[in-house]
Amino acid sequence: MALITADRTRFPNDPWKLLETSHEPGSEGTLETLFAVGNGHLGVRGAHWASTDAELPGSFINGFHETWGIKHAENAYGFARTGQRILYVPDANNFTVIIDGEILSLAESTVLDYSRCVDFTTGIYECRITWQCRSGATVTTTERRAVGFESRGCLGISLGLTADREVYADITSSVINRQDQPVEDHSEHDPRRSGRHAGRVLLPLRIEGEGGSFRLAWETAESKQRVGMAVEHWTSVEVQPFDTVADQDDSSVRYVLVLAANAPFHLEKSVSYATGEGPGDFADAAAKALKPVTEILAESEAHYRDYWSTSDIVVGGQPDLQQAIRWNLFHLAQATARADVAGIPAKGVSGSGYEGHYFWDQEVYLLPYLTYTNPEAARQVLEFRHNMLPDARSRAKELNIDGALFPWRTINGQEASAYYAAGTAQFHIAAAVAFATNRYMWASGDAGFTAAMGADLLVETARMWASLGFFGKDGQFHIHGVTGPDEYTAVVNDNLYTNVMARFNLRAAAALDHPQITDTERELWEKASARIHLPYDEDLRVYSQDNDFMTLKPWDWETPRSKYPLLLHFHPLVIYRHQVLKQADAVLGMFLQWQDFTAEEKRRAFDFYDPITTGDSTLSACVQGIVAAEVGYAQAALDHFTHALFIDLDDTHGNTVDGVHIASAGGVWSSLVSGFAGLRDQGDVPFFDPRLPAEWEGLSFHLKVQGRLLFVELESGSISLSVRSGFPLQVSVRGELFSVAREALRVKLEPVRELAAPASAAMAGVR
Repeated sequence: MALITADRTRFPNDPWKLLETSHEPGSEGTLETLFAVGNGHLGVRGAHWASTDAELPGSFINGFHETWGIKHAENAYGFARTGQRILYVPDANNFTVIIDGEILSLAESTVLDYSRCVDFTTGIYECRITWQCRSGATVTTTERRAVGFESRGCLGISLGLTADREVYADITSSVINRQDQPVEDHSEHDPRRSGRHAGRVLLPLRIEGEGGSFRLAWETAESKQRVGMAVEHWTSVEVQPFDTVADQDDSSVRYVLVLAANAPFHLEKSVSYATGEGPGDFADAAAKALKPVTEILAESEAHYRDYWSTSDIVVGGQPDLQQAIRWNLFHLAQATARADVAGIPAKGVSGSGYEGHYFWDQEVYLLPYLTYTNPEAARQVLEFRHNMLPDARSRAKELNIDGALFPWRTINGQEASAYYAAGTAQFHIAAAVAFATNRYMWASGDAGFTAAMGADLLVETARMWASLGFFGKDGQFHIHGVTGPDEYTAVVNDNLYTNVMARFNLRAAAALDHPQITDTERELWEKASARIHLPYDEDLRVYSQDNDFMTLKPWDWETPRSKYPLLLHFHPLVIYRHQVLKQADAVLGMFLQWQDFTAEEKRRAFDFYDPITTGDSTLSACVQGIVAAEVGYAQAALDHFTHALFIDLDDTHGNTVDGVHIASAGGVWSSLVSGFAGLRDQGDVPFFDPRLPAEWEGLSFHLKVQGRLLFVELESGSISLSVRSGFPLQVSVRGELFSVAREALRVKLEPVRELAAPASAAMAGVR
């Protein structure tokens, strides 16, 4: 069901804003996600203060979570023991406005004019509503909000009010503990959604308020994490709070005043959060970090001014796509900019979907974007993984293997996936960490990281693969009992993607010159990578997704659309018996290890797998589009890209309510840079093989590569390259080597023969 693209009157196409011009009930939860603001550490959903129909309003801090003991119906050794779930932090984004005795409400009051937007150039959310009050007064309210960047735990909110005649105004500003409010547990029906905790989670430590000022602190019941909060109010006129109430669940400040005609009233609300563990007054820590609202707004504006100067991607002649591209890039920044040394949740800080866990998404889908636009942030994510190594080594021992085994889904470093077949069995997360590590080392030239953390990550993951796999009677190296990216085929032998990525991991570790690697280990890694088994069907001349995939029963493609996604309508054992994919698997491996497969092998794989890929995963369309572009399927590439681009804006998977699909947004970046511009990396030099869609007038972007800022501009029949800062850079364009310096180098391109792709299940409307 399309949302944004279906109603361009309500959602006008603006290349630098997401704009809504009328309020209509029915999509509140989705819009709370689309209009969210965040910085990677703190996130605030885009809920209306005047809405009585808000679906999942609230605020989040990356990594602030509660734990509980997982109770398995039938237990077994090595099962995940500790559940983890991101929590709502007490939410400051709440106002009640009463004019002449009427509570202003979108549901019950008369609205004369309505407009709200989130401005990509500033990161500021603004909502302006003109109300016709029952008393006869016409009142305009304007709310603005933004999160800080230098001060990453700060939130600034302002509420302005003007009336065309004298009115009595009664305004309440609240901090609400939403975590402990009773809410339906949606996860019982959809495992992608976050569950709820029974009983009180946030236990009050300090609840103080006076004169419009709050100092508040709570501790979680089980994980013993603490959150402190400081709130200050400021008004544009001399009016003292009528009442200040401090409460563990609803703290409020109330202002009652007579507002003269055309005399503006402004209420500013400065908020600061501090989190941590152990003793300490986190409310005082939050208070020390407080900033005036004007400074917080200025921080946001400054951040995005710098961000867009090097991170914008411009597509010529496609205004509908341009707005959507910038919305995705904007939310990538909101999910990552100030995460610092932490993971990136699958929903960023825009919602509670997937319990706020970190997956392989961050390494395979997010770190390409971060590595080439914000390498410092990419390094911090990898540092976060490095900090997990002690737990990962312990987990490996628990599963009788060497090295380190990273958890499939986690917040605190322990495995939180209760269903091992689609969790722990996805050993390929180790190769994802290694792959992202190697890419960062290659693209950044960060010698200090390579010698220490980078080497640790590559070596410990290589040790895991060498221990997990074995040499069979055929002399080849096999890896059994694993699940690849396609979760509709679980616990198989020799998953192609897993083996291809393990081979890369072993090669990369063996190539290191590092004292912790023994000669025996290096020889084993070289031998295993040289002999790793890649399943291949001689009859079809296609690499098989695993040893048995080609023997499975074909899926019934007459299954009605209402039965998708399959995981919500069929038992896993039903799905596992069939030849059907949730997402790109073998095709993803061929993209990431592009140099190991011929163009013909990639095309035949795409021809076979694309028609049986449902696209039930939001991680799939971007990858399918990238490979479609490479093998010459121009229309299929554009179709898959467009689907990925609007996954959240049009809520095509029906769960945008739970937060932005951040990995898919990262995939949009890769679709543009690696798909249509044809970037391939981790070879000797950056390699470009462009595939610009015929409908596009051009495509341009920047990349931060090995200390340089490279500007890339595509037009029909040519690519232009220039180094905007730094020394000249060697670049390959379709196999021809060029030295790129400050002056733009223009390379003519021969047209690529376009082919017709086989029918795709996902593009046919099956999801």
